[in-house]
Amino acid sequence: MELSKDEEEALAGKHSEALASAYRILVAIGEATGAKKLVPVKWAHVSGVNYNTIGDAGVQFLDKFSRTAKVVVRTTVNPMGYDRNKPEGIPEKFQEKQASIVKSYERMGVTPSFTCTPYEVFNIPDKGTAVSFAESNAAVYSNSLLGLMTNKESALSALASSVTGKAPLSDLRLEEARKPKVGIKVDFKFESELDYGLLGYFAGKTVKDSSVAFSGIPKPSTIEAKALSAAIGTSGSCGMFTLGEAKERVSFGKQEAKAVMEELNTAEDGDIITLGSPQLGMNELDLLARLTEGKKFSKRCMIFCSRAIHNQAAKVGLAGKLERAGAEFMCDSCTCLTPYVTKEKYDSVVSNSVKGAYYLSNSNKVKVALKDIKTIVKEYAK
Repeated sequence: MELSKDEEEALAGKHSEALASAYRILVAIGEATGAKKLVPVKWAHVSGVNYNTIGDAGVQFLDKFSRTAKVVVRTTVNPMGYDRNKPEGIPEKFQEKQASIVKSYERMGVTPSFTCTPYEVFNIPDKGTAVSFAESNAAVYSNSLLGLMTNKESALSALASSVTGKAPLSDLRLEEARKPKVGIKVDFKFESELDYGLLGYFAGKTVKDSSVAFSGIPKPSTIEAKALSAAIGTSGSCGMFTLGEAKERVSFGKQEAKAVMEELNTAEDGDIITLGSPQLGMNELDLLARLTEGKKFSKRCMIFCSRAIHNQAAKVGLAGKLERAGAEFMCDSCTCLTPYVTKEKYDSVVSNSVKGAYYLSNSNKVKVALKDIKTIVKEYAK
């Protein structure tokens, strides 16, 4: 890789050990992916915020790293493990470790967004802008629909980008990688956001390239695109989709959709309802408020969203409507890997999220009844 004089000096440790570590990470990734150089990025979105995700080793690393590291570009962060305004049932140790993580990031100068959907909260840079997103749904969504250029970064690579303002020029930051070789033809009419999630999960498992093309579906709405992006990011390495044909074609019919359901739908019913993986935005909250008008949930319903989205929803009355319907908001946290939802508390969960179903089953060890949002309201709100 070709490095500038400033980059070489930083790599050699002439500024700080934290900056040298960040450059070592980026150079190693760049060499592994065939990058010729590093390029500037305008935005980094960092994962590794939830204590359940990074554990004690991550807490210690961030504490040390943040003593000398400062972000040099806009840096937003993923959800934490719980809503600090609702600590009931969250172990004290978890709260202490989570507080340490937050303190480390804030010390570095990040924006405390605690969202996995930064594209719904912040102004979007111009098309073609290089960014570094560690949250997989945000990477896929931003590449596919917003014209931003990011690889599916790891927690460490996005963190390295945040303090250097650089990223390797490889993979989806190159135009050739953004042109899909494999296309998936949908052979039946989709009826809900859940169908898009099943398609995304199938695509992630089936396509090993950086990009995939979809045909046989209309341009997805924001809700559908979020479900599609999150599911693609969950099951494989693919980091982008386009709408159209490709040289190689794979079929996705009812049989393929059924196979994904059989893998992820592990319960017929659930003890609670969890919505928000990815976190819900204003579109989903508006839909949910309209569907539940005059109704009340018969089970506990937890809505996961960012504080910024909740504040918007509160201003226009959506939050109040949903709370009157019996929903609870868990801000700055997510359905996945939260101590709110454990096998000690619940046997099974109802959710409309393919990504949520995967992580709830595999990480939280909780069974999941997968249903689309309209069916959930129909069955559990009277």
